[in-house]
Amino acid sequence: MNISIITTQEEHYKYSQEICETIELSALLRGTGIAKRTPEYIQKKMESKDAVIALDNGKFAGFCYIESWEHGKYVAHSGLIVHPDYRNLGLAKQIKSKVFDYSLEKYPDAKIFGITTGLAVMKINSELGYKPVPFSELTTDPSFWAGCKTCTNFEILQSKDNKMCLCTGMLFDPKEKPKDPPKHPFNIRVLNRLKSIKQALFLKK
Repeated sequence: MNISIITTQEEHYKYSQEICETIELSALLRGTGIAKRTPEYIQKKMESKDAVIALDNGKFAGFCYIESWEHGKYVAHSGLIVHPDYRNLGLAKQIKSKVFDYSLEKYPDAKIFGITTGLAVMKINSELGYKPVPFSELTTDPSFWAGCKTCTNFEILQSKDNKMCLCTGMLFDPKEKPKDPPKHPFNIRVLNRLKSIKQALFLKK
C-alpha cells in the first residue's frame, strides 16, 4: 500500500459522503455515542484546509479535521476515522500525529483538546502528550457542546451541566509541556475502570 496523509484540497470534496458514512457506521458497530456530521460540514472543513485525509492511490483510507473555539484559544480534532479496509495498520495514529503537528503549526498558541469514549484514541492522545482533565478545563464555547446533541449520551451531558459524561476529556497545552518528551503514561486498566464506573453511574435504570 502507498498511503499518503495530506491536507485536504478541492479534489477531495468528493470523499465527503463516504467519510460521513464511515464515521456513522463505525459508531454503530461499536455501540458508542457520536456527534453526527454532514457531507456539507465535512466539505466546509476541507475548504478551510482544517482537515487531513489519508489516501491509498486515490482510495479513501482515513480522515480527521480541526475545529477552533473561543477565537483560536482552543482547538479540537474531530471525526478521526479509518476505513475498515485499513484498520489495525497503525494508520489512526499516523493520521492523529499528522493533524496534531498541523494544529501546532496553524494554531501555535491554542490548547488542543478532545473528548472521547474510545480507548484507542485515548492511548494515541496520551502518547502525543495529552493528559486527562475535567471538562471544566475545556472550552466553554456553547457551540462546541451543541455539537454533542446528536450523540446518544447527550441527555447525560445535559443532566451534568456539561461538566461530566461518558466521554473522557483530554488536553494538550503547548505552553505547559513539549510534545516529546515527556509523554503521559497510558494505563488501559485505569481507563477501563473509569469507563465502567461512569457507565454504572450514568446508565443505571
